[in-house]
Amino acid sequence: MPGEQPKLSNLIKLNTNENPYGPSPRVLAAIQAEVADGLKLYPDPNSDKLKSAIANYHGLTPANVFVGNGSDEVLAHVFQALLKHERPLLFPDITYSFYPVYCRLYGIEYQTIALTDSFEILVSDYLRPNGGIIFPNPNAPTGRLLSLAEIERLLRANSESVVVIDEAYIDFGGESATELVKQYPQLLVVHTLSKSRSLAGLRVGYALGHPDLIEALIRVKDSFNSYPLDRLAMAGAIAAMEDHTYFEETRRKVIASRTWLVEQMQHMQFAVLPSGANFIFARHPQRDGAEIALKLRERSIIIRHFRKPDRIAPYLRITIGTDAECQALADALREISLDVAS
Repeated sequence: MPGEQPKLSNLIKLNTNENPYGPSPRVLAAIQAEVADGLKLYPDPNSDKLKSAIANYHGLTPANVFVGNGSDEVLAHVFQALLKHERPLLFPDITYSFYPVYCRLYGIEYQTIALTDSFEILVSDYLRPNGGIIFPNPNAPTGRLLSLAEIERLLRANSESVVVIDEAYIDFGGESATELVKQYPQLLVVHTLSKSRSLAGLRVGYALGHPDLIEALIRVKDSFNSYPLDRLAMAGAIAAMEDHTYFEETRRKVIASRTWLVEQMQHMQFAVLPSGANFIFARHPQRDGAEIALKLRERSIIIRHFRKPDRIAPYLRITIGTDAECQALADALREISLDVAS
């Protein structure tokens, strides 16, 4: 299910992992420049300029790039085009909730692989017959990161089926697997511009992989919608990919705020998982997660609480906001602790 988008004002919204900073000024200028008479014409169905910008950024070629209306649409095409086989698809038991949804939608058999007690992915658990492997890195909602060395170990041992690494949050603390695309033809890496590029409202996602994988995705895409990205989305996305200075500035702010918030919460006795994402996953040893989330809501702060599975029910997923928003959250958590103590 999508994260809640409340219609109320004066909220501190830390529940859907949106970037607290707006898009690059170059993005806004590019979109404004595109608002012209040309909107009467269809956009480029191949998104050639956007593919070139993405390829240039990652040191690949446009033939290695597939683009879509957000990474959710890209993933939907991935499931249908690449992951439906006789053997089951493998993914973690605690992960992005759309994976089992896509499996049911497309009739894909799957097996979930349990995370460790510390919510880590173990590559050795995936070294079994399969029809494909997919997981986010960092994982969601836990935020835990799998090293690039471990991903490469998985690729070396799993050459007969597609391995999809969903890197929605990789820019906030991890090393991308995109550098392995040229070496491993079974690898597909999925990205979004919603998080580190501050473009959740524009809906642009992409995949990077061997041209054969990309061609399969294009065939599926063309059977649904030849024009998934409009002119404004493409113009804004190109500008976002090209403004590396702004990207670096904002992602470093998020990382610094995350470090500060983790320290504050640990001082309040919260257990916080190591995070490579723009969110943290935390629990209090004496307090129920749902109770904390409700008390924060009463103070106009919205975070994410998952009731299922039971294993993560004590945890809260908290998006990293601005410094002011993180300070307000920390203050509210201290008030809640005092309320409980009294």
